[in-house]
Amino acid sequence: MQAMNIGEAAKASGVSAKMIRHYEGVGLVAAPTRTDSGYRQYTEAEVHTLRFIRQARDLGFSIQEIGELVNLWQNRRRPSRLVKALAQSHIEALEQKAQELLAMKSTLEHLVHCCHGDDRPECPILDSLAEPGPPAKAVKVPARARRGFSVR
Repeated sequence: MQAMNIGEAAKASGVSAKMIRHYEGVGLVAAPTRTDSGYRQYTEAEVHTLRFIRQARDLGFSIQEIGELVNLWQNRRRPSRLVKALAQSHIEALEQKAQELLAMKSTLEHLVHCCHGDDRPECPILDSLAEPGPPAKAVKVPARARRGFSVR
C-alpha cells in the first residue's frame, strides 16, 4: 500500500492529526519518514499502531501505560502475564475512580435534596461549596449502588 499523509492516516486510524503529532512529540510513536518537502508519510503498520493507541485510550489507559502496552505488543517474546498485570492494575484504578465518582454523585444528590430550589436565596449547595477547608465530605455510598461498578 502507498504511504499516507497525516490527514489520511488520521482518517484511517481514527486519531486526529493533532493527536498524532502529540503522540510523536511524547515518544509514543516514532516519527514517520518525510517527503523531500517535509510532509509526514505513514505506512499501514504505523496506522495500525495508531489504531492500537486509540483503542487503549478509549479504555482509559494513560499515555505512560499505553507506551508500556505498545512496547509489550511489539515484543513478540513478552510473557502475557506482564500485559495482564498492567490491565489488572488499570482495572483497580478504574474501580477506585468509579467509587470516587459515586461518592461525588451521592454528595451532590444529598445537597440537591436539601436545596428547596425556590425563590429563597438560601442554598445548601452553594453554602457547602463556600465552606473553608476541603470539599464537602462525600456521603457513604450504599453497597447496592456500588454493585454495578464492580469489576472483580
